[in-house]
Amino acid sequence: MSAPQWWTDAVFYQVYPRSFADSNGDGVGDLDGVTDHLDHLSALGIDAIWLNPVMVSPMADHGYDVADPRDVDPMFGGLGALDRLIEQAHTRGIRVTMDLVPNHTSSQHAWFQAALAATPGSAERERYIFRDGRGRAGSSPPNNWVSVFGGPAWTRVADGQWYLHLFDPAQPDLNWDNPEVFEDLEKTLRFWLDRGVDGFRIDVAHGMSKPPGLPDMSNPDVEMLTSQDDDPRFNHEGVHDIHRGIRSVLDDYPHAVSIGEIWVFENEDFAKYLRPDELHMGFNFRLVRADFDAVSIHGAIENALAAASIEDASPTWTLSNHDVDREVTRYGGGTVGLARARAMAMVMLALPGAVFIYNGEELGLPNVDLPDEVLQDPVWERSGHTERGRDGCRVPMPWSGTAPPFGFSSSPDTWLPIPPEWDTLTVERQLADPDSTLAFFRTIVGLRRSQLHVTENDVEWLQLGSDALAFLSGGLVCVLNTGSRPLTLPGGTVIAASTPVNNGALQPNSAAWIQPD
Repeated sequence: MSAPQWWTDAVFYQVYPRSFADSNGDGVGDLDGVTDHLDHLSALGIDAIWLNPVMVSPMADHGYDVADPRDVDPMFGGLGALDRLIEQAHTRGIRVTMDLVPNHTSSQHAWFQAALAATPGSAERERYIFRDGRGRAGSSPPNNWVSVFGGPAWTRVADGQWYLHLFDPAQPDLNWDNPEVFEDLEKTLRFWLDRGVDGFRIDVAHGMSKPPGLPDMSNPDVEMLTSQDDDPRFNHEGVHDIHRGIRSVLDDYPHAVSIGEIWVFENEDFAKYLRPDELHMGFNFRLVRADFDAVSIHGAIENALAAASIEDASPTWTLSNHDVDREVTRYGGGTVGLARARAMAMVMLALPGAVFIYNGEELGLPNVDLPDEVLQDPVWERSGHTERGRDGCRVPMPWSGTAPPFGFSSSPDTWLPIPPEWDTLTVERQLADPDSTLAFFRTIVGLRRSQLHVTENDVEWLQLGSDALAFLSGGLVCVLNTGSRPLTLPGGTVIAASTPVNNGALQPNSAAWIQPD
């Protein structure tokens, strides 16, 4: 039996490059800033980095609108900066994965500019999804689809046709029925893999393929940033052929992993993406969506394990990312939210499979309630200023000092403002405090590596009461107390806890790892 691949139980660290560290003083994070802080990541004990998009982009959606998929934007330091990062990361035993955006391009991409200049029915337009409108003189969109960011999913061009964009109008959807599209993606995959990249997180991995005829949505009144089970915009069967094509390329690079962003919640549908000739792993977001409640968390874990087991794939776990509120805020904010976030980190890191930590999670950062005038997420504009978007979870990292920008940049004018009250949350401050969230994360990530011995992707559930979540995984017992009273722990040696354990009792909003006797 062959040894498991490196990614099956890896701890990934998501770097949102704009917000990690700024090396050149322009107020925006960059790749040399990441390289400068690799020792922080080494000390944290991570195995791999996932970089949000750094390709050339007008930044209408902060890099998810790619104008040149085979170059690094000067804002992030160009190709040379990526090469330096890969070299230095590999020297430390850290792998580097990148975001891949195959569903759409930027409206500034050379292909789309050529499509706008061409005529209806031309080869240039066939690379995207252009359609004639409905109604009198084609004045209405071709169907009732809405953008994930709000408003219609269609924009009309000068000659009267409409083009599809499931996100912002600056992000036209590609036509994956056109073989040219995959041919170009293969060039992109090989370009980065040949430079030493260790794999890809695939954006909107349940998108790309569109159903024939583009049928109307049964209910276009969906919440922003969401989709539905019967949503014709996503999870069309044809997407699996696309993933098989991507996998055929990655199979030439056995060290490289593919991880899909899959907002699909039926386990059988989710598992299709993990078939042996498709994605290696898929983001399962059930744990992100779970309430801080033993029953809800238990259900999320059970479902995620069941979905992965259908195709004998490695499960994935995450509590936050650049698209959702930070867990400290989701779990109630303040000291309670932080206590719960630390406890949930112990639950996540005790589970079999791969774990994804979002930059700043190790510092216990909360969401920031930003003033209207600094908001940049396209969701803010597309919603007519009714949805604040995702900027609150993207505020730059505080590294050192006692006032903004806390060592993130030499410029006080950072792309999003850092709140002054983060002076207690800086890396520098937390390194000096053995009880800090950073010290806690270093401890539990290290213990996961040394004490968790997973041989199969399974957990054994233990019954300790209705407000307790308890399971045996990899030789460790993990206990979470979601109730309002102290919980008596089972026998064994407590090797870590998110709050002090007194007389064998685990406090509310806390978790512990126990080595059984």
